[in-house]
Amino acid sequence: MAESCLGDKSQFLVDIVISARQGPKKVLVLVDGDNGIGIDDCSEISRKLAVLLDESGLIADQYLLEVSSPGIDQSLKLTRQFKKNVGRNLKIHSKGGVIEGILQQVSEDFIEITQTKGTGKNKETSTIQIPFSEIERAFVLVSFKK
Repeated sequence: MAESCLGDKSQFLVDIVISARQGPKKVLVLVDGDNGIGIDDCSEISRKLAVLLDESGLIADQYLLEVSSPGIDQSLKLTRQFKKNVGRNLKIHSKGGVIEGILQQVSEDFIEITQTKGTGKNKETSTIQIPFSEIERAFVLVSFKK
């Protein structure tokens, strides 16, 4: 249902979270786009989705609908999200530990990152392939350096 509310094929559904809190339920719909997604996109999706939810009767009680793009605190979940972040620095929690590096390539089965260790003459760069099956969580690291 949520996917039918997306504006075009470059937009995609990331996750739906329904809270179990007292009072009106909160329905959080996370959407993204291959070229990013803006507040106007989220508003349009929210309007369309609210109509569909009301007509379908899927949620009988009152609810609060929130449509948003995933924030920097949200883990990358889909191959499409990894692809749109090629060239960015990632922090990956894998079954083998925590790895940081620049995302170089994304395939259907793995990602490839470049790690740099050491400084000056002791600086070493290596490329690592990490299968998606080994990734527990992956976050884009935001740098505020100029």
